[in-house]
Amino acid sequence: MQRFSFLILSWLLLAFQANAQIQLYSSDFNSVQSPKREVRAVWLTTIGGLDWPHSYAQSKNSITKQQGELCRLLDQYAKAGINTVLIQTRIRGTVIYPSAFEPWDGCLSGFPGTSPGYDALKFVIDECHKRGMELHAWVVTLPVGKWNKLGCRRLVAKYPGLIKKIDSDGYMNPEDSRTASYLGNICEEITRDYDVDGIHLDYIRYPETWKMKVPANKGRDYITFIVKTIHDKVKKIKPWVKMSCSPVGKYDDLSRYWSHGWNAYSKVCQDAQGWLRDGLMDELFPMMYFRNDQFFPFAIDWAEQSHGKIVAPGLGIYFLDPKEGRWHISDVTREMEVTRQYGLGHAFFRGRFFTDNTQGIYDFAKQFDAAPALIPAMTWMSDTLPDAPTNIQINGKGLTWEGNAPYYNIYSSRTWPVDIQSAQNLIAARRNSHSLAIETKDRFFAITAMDRYGNESAALQSFEMPQTASTPSTSMLSCNGTWLQLPTQTSELDAEMVVCETLQGSVLLTGKNTTKLNVGHLPEGYYVLRSIGRKGISHRLGFFQIWRNHLSE
Repeated sequence: MQRFSFLILSWLLLAFQANAQIQLYSSDFNSVQSPKREVRAVWLTTIGGLDWPHSYAQSKNSITKQQGELCRLLDQYAKAGINTVLIQTRIRGTVIYPSAFEPWDGCLSGFPGTSPGYDALKFVIDECHKRGMELHAWVVTLPVGKWNKLGCRRLVAKYPGLIKKIDSDGYMNPEDSRTASYLGNICEEITRDYDVDGIHLDYIRYPETWKMKVPANKGRDYITFIVKTIHDKVKKIKPWVKMSCSPVGKYDDLSRYWSHGWNAYSKVCQDAQGWLRDGLMDELFPMMYFRNDQFFPFAIDWAEQSHGKIVAPGLGIYFLDPKEGRWHISDVTREMEVTRQYGLGHAFFRGRFFTDNTQGIYDFAKQFDAAPALIPAMTWMSDTLPDAPTNIQINGKGLTWEGNAPYYNIYSSRTWPVDIQSAQNLIAARRNSHSLAIETKDRFFAITAMDRYGNESAALQSFEMPQTASTPSTSMLSCNGTWLQLPTQTSELDAEMVVCETLQGSVLLTGKNTTKLNVGHLPEGYYVLRSIGRKGISHRLGFFQIWRNHLSE
C-alpha cells in the first residue's frame, strides 16, 4: 500500500516548479485559509547563548537585562503569531533551572555550575503564558557534551559505565536501563515543579556514528523503552502535558522516494510514527531541513501517518543565511503553504534567524499567520468540554467575565452572534485571567473557556454592542419563554410596530409596540427585535433568547 497519493504529489511538485518565481508579498501568498487551530512554533536555543541569552546574569542589573532580552524575543514571537515556544532546558548534562540531578549550564551566568540568581525556566514559562503561548521544555536526551565538560564529567563519575565516548563527546548508552530511569527522573522533575505545557525530547535516537551491535529492531526497542519510561512518569503527574520529540525529518524510505540513507526508522532507530500510534507521543516536530522532493513527499507521509495527533514540521530557516546555505525565501514559504494544506503546523529552526528576519521570513510569517491560532485539542486524552464562562460585562475600556477554567479565548466581530469558528475573530487566546483591556466600541464579543487539553466550551455571547450616544441600543431583552418585554418607546425611534426576526433576517412575528409581545409559539433560540416607524424606518431594538427547558415550575 502506497503511503501517499502519487498523483496528488506529482501535481503539487509540478505546481511548485511552475511557481518557482513566487513573489514574497503577492496578494495570494496565503492561498489556504488560516485555520483556527494550528501549531506555530520556534526552537529557542540556549546552548552557548545562540538565541538567548546574549548577556550574562551576574548582578541584579544584569539579571534584569537578560530577562529583558527574553521578553523582547517573546514579544516578537507573539506579533508573528507564534503560539508554541520550545526552550532548550536540558542542554548537555546541564540545565537552566535549579535541579536535584544536574548542574546549571553556564549560558546564563557565564560560569558552569553557577546559578544566574533566578529561575530561568520559571521566568520563561510565566512570560510565555502572559502572551498566550505554550512553553515546552526542550530536553536534549542522549548527548551530554564534551568529555571534559562539567555535565559529562559528573555523569561519568556518578554512573560508571553509563556514558560512552564517541570522539570527544559523551553519550548516554541507550541500551543501559539506567538511561531511561535517569532521563525519566529529569522530565518528572520538570513536570512536577513547573507549569510546562510540554516535554520535548531531542536526540532521542542512536548517534549516527554509534557502532550498532544489536539488530535494528532491538535498537528501536531500546529507544522506545526510554520514550515510554519518560511518558509514563510525565503523564502520571500531569496527563495534559504534551509529549513530543524532534525525529529525523524523514521517517523512512518511501516507495518512490529514497531518504538517501538518512531517516528516523532504519538509520537511528526512531519509531516516531509508532510512538504516535501507541500514544507515547502527542506531537511531533520532525526536523525537515530539506527542500523540494526531499521535503514534500516526506511531509505528506508524516501527515498521513499522524494517527490523529499533532505534527508540525521543523523548517530549516537557518539555511536562509548565506553562511549556512543557499536557500531562497520561496523554499520556505512554499513549504509553509503546503504543510498548511495537509493540516500540519510549522516550527522554525531556529529563533535568531526568525527574529533577525533573514530574507524576510519574519515579515512573511506575520502575514501568513496574521490570524491567531489555538493549539489543536488533545481529544485522544480527553474530549470533555469545560463549562462556559458566565456574567460577561462590557464597558468602553474592556470586558470581564466569570468562570472556573484555566484559560479563556476571546472573539470579536461587528456582527452577532460572533462566529467562534473563524480564526479572524480570535483576538486573545489562552488567556489565564478574567478580564481583557480592549476598545469595545461598535463590536460584539464571545468568550469560551478552555481546559488544559485544549477543549473549548460553548461560547458566552455578548448581547450589547457599546455604541455612541446617538445610536439606538442593542441590548439583551427580557423574555420568560412566552412573553417578551418590549423596550420603552422613545420619540427618536417613532415606532408603531415591532418585528421579530431570525438572526438571518427572516421575519417570524409582528406586533404593536406596547409593553410586551407574546412569543410563546416561537421555537427556542436567539432572535432580533426591530421597530418599524410611521415612515417605514427600522431600528434594531435588541436581541432576545427563548429558553424554556430551564424555566422554574
